[in-house]
Amino acid sequence: MKVMTKQQTSSDAGLATALRISISRLARRLRAERNKGLEPDLSDTQLAALAALERHSAMTPGELADHEKVQPPSMTRVIAVLEERGLVMRAPHPTDGRQVVLTATERGRAVVEQSRVLREAWLAKRLEDLSPAEMAALRTAAPILEKLSQS
Repeated sequence: MKVMTKQQTSSDAGLATALRISISRLARRLRAERNKGLEPDLSDTQLAALAALERHSAMTPGELADHEKVQPPSMTRVIAVLEERGLVMRAPHPTDGRQVVLTATERGRAVVEQSRVLREAWLAKRLEDLSPAEMAALRTAAPILEKLSQS
């Protein structure tokens, strides 16, 4: 396993490169674990939308598109696939007759939970191999990575 050296990450550009490579590789590995779940052929966008609905209980298609940072027409296609598979359902909006509200079905919530369990188990197993100092560094870095992911 190649580890980035202090020299390679001392510049902002070097750090950006190291983070891009490491985070991309980690994301690929987590996706591979997620694909062992109940709905292995869901795209990342479809699973993210389903997870957002599971987390937020109910959202309009526009809210979901905004939340996932995708264009409404793209989200419409995502919702159609999820609905076709019985993972989400539509209901009339309680106050706006022009809108619908999306919620995850019981099966959709199970898919999200199974995906989380698989990915977290894989990652927890990898964390066991880290030293206490490496774990402390990750605890410090986690909120920073979250901030980067939200910007």
